[in-house]
Amino acid sequence: MALRVVLADDNFLVRQGTAALLAEAADVEVVALAEDGPSLLRTVRATEPDAVLTDIRMPPTWTDEGLQAAKQIRHDHPGTGVVVLSQYAEPDDVMDLLSGGVAGLGYLLKERLARLDELVAALQAVCRGGSALDPHVVEALVTRRQDEDRSPLAALSEREFAVLREMATGKSNAAIARALYVSERAVEKHTNALFAKLSVSEEPDVNRRVLAVLRFLEATPPSRTA
Repeated sequence: MALRVVLADDNFLVRQGTAALLAEAADVEVVALAEDGPSLLRTVRATEPDAVLTDIRMPPTWTDEGLQAAKQIRHDHPGTGVVVLSQYAEPDDVMDLLSGGVAGLGYLLKERLARLDELVAALQAVCRGGSALDPHVVEALVTRRQDEDRSPLAALSEREFAVLREMATGKSNAAIARALYVSERAVEKHTNALFAKLSVSEEPDVNRRVLAVLRFLEATPPSRTA
């Protein structure tokens, strides 16, 4: 039996062109088209497809409608696989998409649309409960992990990082203690530990708190500061 697919993209030409491309595959049937997140969810409820192929950015905000729709579809229709298409390999988007598990989900760059066999293979994989990640996306994730591992902040414990984060806002030890619901003595302990891990030495005319905050601002990956 042919793989029943719902296709979503806000761009009419891309939507029609991709549908025409998929029509060339003998084992794929495009059963419906959608142009935004809400219509995609309604269409999936009405057609119960085997797989969904959706752009990541669609109306009304053109941010992550496709990504959020993908997670909602997997929650409401666990038998439906979803492949998200993006122009760029965005590690944060990938991690958001896969935060609840990788089964039945895929993330491909739009350049894969020109490779019908790879696109169909990805749709078939998510239908079986597998996953499909673009090689460029995997490379971006590996690079990000390596960058995080090289960051001096990677050595900090969660509590030490929390203390440093509060310190970066200008809080005193007393204010940090109140914010984290710990004692000032505990804050002092964590502060001394993070100074040591960040190699912020105690020297005359050197403000260790300022240096530590500078390390925080220079080295913190965006995902941890959010």
